Amino acid sequence: MKAIKIIYWISTILVLAMMLYSAYGTFFIHSPEGDKVMAQIQIPMYLMKMLAVGKVLGAIAMVIPGYPRIKEWAYAGYFFDLAGATFCFIATGSPVGEWAMMAFFVVLVLVSYFTYHKLKAPKL
Repeated sequence: MKAIKIIYWISTILVLAMMLYSAYGTFFIHSPEGDKVMAQIQIPMYLMKMLAVGKVLGAIAMVIPGYPRIKEWAYAGYFFDLAGATFCFIATGSPVGEWAMMAFFVVLVLVSYFTYHKLKAPKL
């Protein structure tokens, strides 16, 4: 059980760090490179602002103890955000190097989710 807890916290911290960094970058660091990437995958900036708010709210939901239903929503939001971004990169013909990190974070969200449920499962 200790190994599951370690895997859960490592994967969760990595996901939260990436999501908060992404949200920070969307709101406070407006770079031409970021605009170029958003134009490449055909996502408007107003949608990115809404997703940034969702990322911050999801991070809060993930670290507050209790509220399992809200955590489920946060996991779902993170999964759809990252899976959608990965799909946008693939659908627009981006090379693997541009979307592989997104796919890696999709896997990390899944690892965090399944280990969360393993930790919350009733002990027999």
